[in-house]
Amino acid sequence: MRLTLAALLTIVSLGSAFAQGAAPDPSAAPGATMPAAPFSGPPLRYGGDATSGAPYTFKDPADPNLTVGFEVDIMNQIGVEIGRKTEFVQNDWSNLIPGLNAGLYDAVINGLEITAEHKAAADFSIPYYTTYGQIVIRRGDPDIADLAALKGKSVGTLKSSQMEYVLRNFGGIDVRSYEEEIDAYSDLKLKRIDATVMDFPIAVYYALPDRELQFTGAPVGRIEYGIAVKKGADPQLLAQINSGLSQMMQDGEMRKILDKWAIWTPMMAQVTGDQRPMQAQPTAYDHFVDATQPRGFQEQLERYMRFLPQLLWAAVMTMEISILAMVLAVGIGAALALCRVYGGSVLDTCAQVYIEVVRGTPLLIQVLFIYYGLPKIGVQLDPFVAGVLALGLNYAAYEAENYRAGLLAIPRHQMEAAIALNMTERQSLRHVIIPQAARIVLPPTTNDFISLIKDSSLVSVISLVELTKTYEQISTTYYDYFGTGLLVAGMYLLLGLPFVRLAKWAEKHVSRGMVRTMGKK
Repeated sequence: MRLTLAALLTIVSLGSAFAQGAAPDPSAAPGATMPAAPFSGPPLRYGGDATSGAPYTFKDPADPNLTVGFEVDIMNQIGVEIGRKTEFVQNDWSNLIPGLNAGLYDAVINGLEITAEHKAAADFSIPYYTTYGQIVIRRGDPDIADLAALKGKSVGTLKSSQMEYVLRNFGGIDVRSYEEEIDAYSDLKLKRIDATVMDFPIAVYYALPDRELQFTGAPVGRIEYGIAVKKGADPQLLAQINSGLSQMMQDGEMRKILDKWAIWTPMMAQVTGDQRPMQAQPTAYDHFVDATQPRGFQEQLERYMRFLPQLLWAAVMTMEISILAMVLAVGIGAALALCRVYGGSVLDTCAQVYIEVVRGTPLLIQVLFIYYGLPKIGVQLDPFVAGVLALGLNYAAYEAENYRAGLLAIPRHQMEAAIALNMTERQSLRHVIIPQAARIVLPPTTNDFISLIKDSSLVSVISLVELTKTYEQISTTYYDYFGTGLLVAGMYLLLGLPFVRLAKWAEKHVSRGMVRTMGKK
């Protein structure tokens, strides 16, 4: 079964012709602001992931500075309904609920299915959208009627989604889970898998416009999206959100939003009782398709140029995090090294325990623990502070061993000679030992800083939008990992090059007088 956009809109409008739709809503353009309303009380802060893709919450392809999506429109309208200004807070999708529990925002809306597992972790509003799984195959392949016809085939779906559970529970299907929907559709086109089953809105935006793919088969299952709030923490807020959603269902605002994004379904008609023809033209869908279509070389180059301001700000964030973390690592690392070499048995043991624990656990685990784990004991840190602290504490362990090696490389008799000249042990360290050790450890320290710049990408999991997170946001919006990846890789290279040169300079000057033949070369 092959569906064009016109046919799809006809079906979801329950037989009404496209031309019978109401006049376009003047506020329907992506990024349009809601009508002015008197807001009272604190802003309603909601979490989401702008890399989750269209039409949920994503960066506007025409203006990467704008965060748009049908869920953004829903939250804006809820703010109008309950009289509170709304603010979007970026966070990684897999950490949205932990961020909610940590108090980083008041609510979460990002295609979260209302399932028993999710309800055990958070309280959910009434469903704001009801849909189903859509089977997609390569254009020209034999039609697939239902899940039974997928037995023995390899099928792609989103990781940790309700459709993944449905496919695995059905049995006999080779399920391949993906972090990003566009990766599944890419593998489908490359014949690495036989089909995909993902939520209908995802298929509408990433499969329907693609001439190499086609819809097929009957709807798969039933999916309900809800707005999550912290479990048992704010029943009043949950009641306000439910009231706002109910009002939107009754006055037709929800229908207008879903029509605008071309994702109204017969299931929504049943839930809301709204059997009317289309109430708004699919302007947001048309805008997305037009902005993401393949371009000529000149237009593609212009698109990449539009990315530069966003990428430059992200690069500044990356460097701020890296520099501050390295300063912290150098300070703590030097203290640990001194404890190990000159601190006595107690301090030496404490330093060893710290170094082995930090070096023996993954940096990603440490980042998540500091940001999401510490709030459990009352320590809540700003994302920027948490990112700097995690990187700094991690690299301090490695710097400590570099500095210890540098200190031990200085012959012991130099300390003895300095003490014989009436210096105290502290003065000997400061004026004799440490200056010489610093020359030795400078090159490896510079190299570690280059590594830290790249490892700073891990802080993207705690809502910091640095260079890597910006790459994810742009690439998922434009279905372009290749060109955008080259651009971001080039920026990382430019950030690291000055420090590569510094490392070479340090190696050259440190070696003077130590290995004469190397200096001549």
